Amino acid sequence: MDVGRNVISMEADALRLLGEGLGDAFAEAVEMILRCRQRVIVSGIGKSGHVARKIAATLAATGTPALFVHAAEAAHGDVGMVSPGDVLIVFSNSGATVEVQPLCIYAKGIGCPLIGVSRNPNSLLMRTADLGLRLPNVEEACSSSLAPTTSSTMMLALGDALAVSVMRARGLSGVDIRALHPGGEIGLHLRNVEDVMHSGDRLPIVAMATPMPDVLVTMTEKRLGVAGVVDETGELVGIITDGDLRRHARNLIFSCAADLMTPAPRTIVRTATVQEALEIMNTHRITVLFVVDQRQPLTPLGVVQIYDIAAPPAPVVTL
Repeated sequence: MDVGRNVISMEADALRLLGEGLGDAFAEAVEMILRCRQRVIVSGIGKSGHVARKIAATLAATGTPALFVHAAEAAHGDVGMVSPGDVLIVFSNSGATVEVQPLCIYAKGIGCPLIGVSRNPNSLLMRTADLGLRLPNVEEACSSSLAPTTSSTMMLALGDALAVSVMRARGLSGVDIRALHPGGEIGLHLRNVEDVMHSGDRLPIVAMATPMPDVLVTMTEKRLGVAGVVDETGELVGIITDGDLRRHARNLIFSCAADLMTPAPRTIVRTATVQEALEIMNTHRITVLFVVDQRQPLTPLGVVQIYDIAAPPAPVVTL
C-alpha cells in the first residue's frame, strides 16, 4: 500500500510541475492544431505509442479529426497515411527513439508541422520539431526509474490538455459532443429528453374529475406507474403515483383524481438533456418527470422515468 501511495504521489507531483510549466509553447501548439486543414496525426512507440493512440482518440472525440500512426509501421509504408495539411504530434520521452525518425523526416518533407513532446529539449526530436513541448525531467515512479510511468502519465495529461483546449477554442457544445458519442452512457446522457420520453398513446393523462378506479385502469394500461392530472384546459395540475395508490388504498373507490393528486408536479422542457433530467430527479428524490415545451410549460407532452435514463447495473456473470 505504501508503494502504491508513493507512486501516485510522485506522479501527482510531476503533473503539478507539468501544469505550472505550460506557457507560450502550449498556446502555440493549440493554435497550430486549430489551423490544421486536415487531420492531426499522433504517433509514438512503446508506452508513448499507447498514449499517442489514446490522445488521437480523445482529439477525435472532442471535435478534432485525428489518426494514430504506429511509428515503426510508418517506416514500412504507413507514412502514406500522412498528407500535406496534416499536423504531426510525436511523443517520445527521450526524444531519441530511432523508430520515430523516418516518420518525422517524411512529415517535414511534405510540409506537415511537427510538434514534439519530450523531456529532453536537446534531443533529435525536439531539434527537428517545429514546436517542442517539454516534459519536466523527473524520475519514473518505478523502483529502477526506468519503466515508463511518470513520463507516460504526463504525456497523457498533456495530450488531454491539448484536446480540451482545442475543443473549448472551437466552442463545441453539448450537442456537438453528443453527435460524436452516439453510443454508451455518454451518448445517452447527452441526448435530449424528448428522444427518450414516453408520449402519444403511452402518455398517462387523466382529468381532475376522473374516478380513481378509472385512474387505476389508465395507470395499469400505460404501465408507467404514474398518471398526470390535467384541468379543463389541458394544463398539468397534479400527479398520481403508485405510492399514492398504496397510501390511499382504502379511499380509492370513493375518490377522484383531484382528491389524491400531488399538485404542481415538477417538469422538464423537452430540449433539456437526459443528464439534466437525472440531476433533477436525484436532487428532489423523485423518479419521474413530465416533459413540456418552453412555449407551453403547463401542457404535458411526455413523461420520462429514471429507469429510462439511469445506467443499468453491470450484469453478474457466474462461471
